[in-house]
Amino acid sequence: MSHTPSLHDLEQTDAFLRRHIGPDAAEQQAMLDALGVESLDALIGQTVPRTILREELLDIQGPRSEAEVLAYLKEIAGRNQIFTSCIGMGYHNTLTPTVILRNVLENPGWYTAYTPYQPEIAQGRLEALLNFQQVSIDLTGMELASASLLDEATAAAEAMALAKRVAKSKSNLFFVDHDCHPQTISVVRTRAEAFGFDLVVDDVSTLAKHDVFGALFQYPDTWGEIRDLKPLIDEVHSKQGLACVAADLLSLVLLTPPGELGADVVFGSAQRFGVPMGYGGPHAAFFATRDAYKRAMPGRIIGVSVDARGNRALRMALQTREQHIRREKANSNICTAQVLLANMASFYAVYHGPEGLRTIAERTHRLTSILAIGLEAAGFQRRNATFFDTLTLEVPGQARAIVERARAARINLRLIDGDSLGISLDESSTRTTVETLLAVFADEQPLQAIEVLDAKVAGKDVGIPAGLRRQSAFLTHPVFNSYHSETEMLRYIKSLENKDLALNHAMIPLGSCTMKLNATTEMIPVTWPEFGQIHPFVPLAQAEGYKVMIDELEEMLRQITGFDAICMQPNSGAQGEYAGLLAIRNFHEANGDEHRNVCLIPTSAHGTNPASAMMASMRVVLVGCDNQGNVDIADLRQKAEDNADNLSCLMITYPSTHGVYEEGIREICDIVHQHGGQVYMDGANLNAQVGLTRPADIGADVSHMNLHKTFCIPHGGGGPGMGPIGVRAHLAPYVANHPVVPLDGPNPENGAVSAAPWGSASILPISWTYIALMGAAGLRQATEVAILNANYLAKRLGEAYPILYSGANGRVAHECIIDIRPLKAASGISEEDVAKRLMDFGFHAPTMSFPVAGTLMIEPTESESKAELDRFVDAMLTIRNEISRVEQGEWSAEDNPLHHAPHTLADITGDWDRAYSRQQAVFPQPWVAANKFWPSVNRIDNVYGDRNLFCACPPIESYED
Repeated sequence: MSHTPSLHDLEQTDAFLRRHIGPDAAEQQAMLDALGVESLDALIGQTVPRTILREELLDIQGPRSEAEVLAYLKEIAGRNQIFTSCIGMGYHNTLTPTVILRNVLENPGWYTAYTPYQPEIAQGRLEALLNFQQVSIDLTGMELASASLLDEATAAAEAMALAKRVAKSKSNLFFVDHDCHPQTISVVRTRAEAFGFDLVVDDVSTLAKHDVFGALFQYPDTWGEIRDLKPLIDEVHSKQGLACVAADLLSLVLLTPPGELGADVVFGSAQRFGVPMGYGGPHAAFFATRDAYKRAMPGRIIGVSVDARGNRALRMALQTREQHIRREKANSNICTAQVLLANMASFYAVYHGPEGLRTIAERTHRLTSILAIGLEAAGFQRRNATFFDTLTLEVPGQARAIVERARAARINLRLIDGDSLGISLDESSTRTTVETLLAVFADEQPLQAIEVLDAKVAGKDVGIPAGLRRQSAFLTHPVFNSYHSETEMLRYIKSLENKDLALNHAMIPLGSCTMKLNATTEMIPVTWPEFGQIHPFVPLAQAEGYKVMIDELEEMLRQITGFDAICMQPNSGAQGEYAGLLAIRNFHEANGDEHRNVCLIPTSAHGTNPASAMMASMRVVLVGCDNQGNVDIADLRQKAEDNADNLSCLMITYPSTHGVYEEGIREICDIVHQHGGQVYMDGANLNAQVGLTRPADIGADVSHMNLHKTFCIPHGGGGPGMGPIGVRAHLAPYVANHPVVPLDGPNPENGAVSAAPWGSASILPISWTYIALMGAAGLRQATEVAILNANYLAKRLGEAYPILYSGANGRVAHECIIDIRPLKAASGISEEDVAKRLMDFGFHAPTMSFPVAGTLMIEPTESESKAELDRFVDAMLTIRNEISRVEQGEWSAEDNPLHHAPHTLADITGDWDRAYSRQQAVFPQPWVAANKFWPSVNRIDNVYGDRNLFCACPPIESYED
């Protein structure tokens, strides 16, 4: 008899859960059978310590269908009001070319890729990032640029830190021009306090009185003034300090580059190069400096190297600067950058080219000039004599009335105080915008026509001082002068995408990185205008939809973590670590315990932890681990006792990066609390906690949540990220606030850690949607299946490779580590050889040599099916057999498929004189041919790239070679 489905069964046809979780019920049972376990509940009981395992479901609504969620979120988004934004302050409306919107921002081939640690399968985004560096170098007039930082304000803080590292001055004082953007000043002040730097924020006329190691200027400044910075820069240099300049990228098309004025560091936001405002982010910051400071630079640098055939190839240069390697000696704790947004900005520059950018900049300036002349004719006094796109007006007693009239016309102005206001135009401004603004100010008084005002401006140098008009060429490289039709641009973007392996091709089994499904439904709201076209400093009444969504997401995260309050501001996981440590530091200081500065960190903790502790001026004391990978509790107790008077906190990752749930985690937290410390739990591995346990219940006082891992915001080729923190009630007053948009809860005097009040707000709908689609039961099941998948891989791979650590019952958490060191000792084949060989099978390598050198850390996530896991196991077992042939002498250490991997089309179409066949090289298993991914370059020479550092677009001759 056939089964007649119930209404409930029929309603489940739109259930998102079965689409997010890879293995279906039959596959899950097959994996459980392979593990010798009856049920998923039984496996979880063997894996998660009973002392922390929750029985009840989270108090979260759902699951809801995709159609229902999108309809509800659309209604919420509709509560945001899209006004014409003339607020400025570092955020401007922009026109994203639709060819970039559709083929980059909305394309999983670009947004699901990972940080290019394996460059042979990342040449596309590496080229786009190299283009971004070239844009930064050309427009700033500097020698070297990085591949993006988090936002303009945090880039300013990084510039200050770089100045302190490299300046010859012995001063501890950093000077900030009080005409910088207020959010930038706040973030710099927060960082200076944490580092113990002295900070002066004052008028530049007082600079000569101070002995400084560096100074920060804005160009143009926050009021729109274009100042000749050369005398100020010379003054800083006379004190052996570094001059740092925050610059507007579009204005540099028309203005003399700061590098030509003598600046040492130039940075800013690339947002107005085609990236929506998105209520504050994500946006890529550019950062450029002198070549002499390359080893002190924060963030990543893309460099030109060569591959094994001597062909040009790109890679992340100077990777030994990475915080995972240098730990507390790192230049910064930056982990996530803003790669996806940097790529968008670079494509914007490629698409428009130098002439297109000049037209956009000239048009923006021309409209501003017409507005300036019109307002002047109407009797309004301007504070800034010079300008690019921003006017600051003195309107005694009238500011609020004018701002209200503008709002009635659906235009937002910058209200400075009762007597002054600001207006900023951008590439989306039109003559209608200017006419409306003039009418708002005139308040029914007669006005001169736009044509009359334009005639007054035509042919005159209005606004920009003649001596500061740009004379130097920029973006002369062919890449910026070749792709101006949509056909050519589309093909260029596609050609780069084809060189990159992303989640739309295969599993990316990176341990600690949680490369799970970034579902299409989760991504759709990101590009809705109701979320994208909102300035971060609009009146809160215009962002009601954002408030509803953020409030609901905060409540979801409170339920998931058990914390009392959430701070949404940190715009990366590492920023979350930093923000959490500052909350702990502020808490101790408020209690009169300023001396508490010791941070205990187990060697199994996440790699950024020591770097973050350094940024909070904490003294790192390492705690050892036992042979099973667990924290050595006796060592922890001893070090807690030894440092009891000065103990600030413990930073611990749970489950640990060793891939185990430590049975003694509650005891560990208790020991720290007994000695007056706080517990910071790194949320990198939260995907193994959701629904099964909660950080606050375990004993943590603060934890960050990687929304770009556990909660489905895509990694974007190395960013964006979001790292909000959850805190217990006693820490809630000490989290970040904001100088422009004060937040409810934190102490009003608290500084900001990121430029925008809620960080990268426009990507928060992704995590909100994921949680709403999954519901409480779905979230728990996702965690359980992530654990099942990891244990299945450990079981199958354990027959060929040693599994380094496991828990009390021989189970791993959501990831496992395989040890390549014994194989290397026997055969000479390294973990890097295995990583590169996996490319020939169409896989991205697991995390290499972290947290233990000579190992591979594998995390399958819950989104991969059993078929995909088996395919990966098949590849790894084939590789193990190849290693055996080297061990047995059948292949030499220098002539085998692993040593020469990855293999390219150039390998199989050229001469062949190797000990193995072309078939073995590129089709090591029959299924590889069905979906072959071809690496575009052979193995890259890392040493050559560092010894011959070149971080700009190569000259055209190199392409011909």
